[in-house]
Amino acid sequence: MSKKKKSDKQGGSGVDLLDKDKSKDRLQKPSKYNVIFHNDDYTSMLFVATILVMIFRRDQKTAWSITNDIHDKGKGIAGGPYSKEIAETKATRTMESARHAGYPLLATVEKV
Repeated sequence: MSKKKKSDKQGGSGVDLLDKDKSKDRLQKPSKYNVIFHNDDYTSMLFVATILVMIFRRDQKTAWSITNDIHDKGKGIAGGPYSKEIAETKATRTMESARHAGYPLLATVEKV
């Protein structure tokens, strides 16, 4: 809650000044994040497409389109925009699944 401050403790003009920190009191929308997959020479395209279906809930056609985009451009958006926590969780689950399957797939989180 905003408090008022006296401009002069000894009475002076007696004018109350409002806090100048009103802008700090305003709520801002949380930032959104995308999960980015980075291409490598070892992770199979089938594995990437499977992860896109399982973790990012993409249909098969979209998953293959994203997979080809990642392969052609070197990286691509696997999913988003998400809240920071959800994006980090999806990136972590992706990399854990990749390591378990023996692939070095890199998934990062980038602010939109």
